[in-house]
Amino acid sequence: MKLLLAGLVLTLIVGAQAQWYRFPGEAARGARDMWRAYGDMKDANWKNSDKYFHARGNYDAARRGPGGRWAATVISDGREMVQGSSGRGHEDSAADQEANRWGRNGGDPNRFRPQGLPKKY
Repeated sequence: MKLLLAGLVLTLIVGAQAQWYRFPGEAARGARDMWRAYGDMKDANWKNSDKYFHARGNYDAARRGPGGRWAATVISDGREMVQGSSGRGHEDSAADQEANRWGRNGGDPNRFRPQGLPKKY
């Protein structure tokens, strides 16, 4: 009976964690998505576009899976923490975090897209 119970518990644990091995790859690809959005933001150099690129980076990363979502959260929160301590406005940081959450939760990044931003972004 104990062996049967142990087998059942093991099966439930393994079944719940069956995708653990994908997490590191998802996290790495999610970090790459965040880096690509940052690079595109710098390349575009478009006024009032930072919220769009925040949302897009988080959206792309989170679509990778739990690892990508985790990477997006860590990178976004870390970035805002560093920039918040540099004297940047609290309101701007809060707006960035709103865009980050919007993208991570599957919201369309185009909500934050500035008018006239080239289509390649």
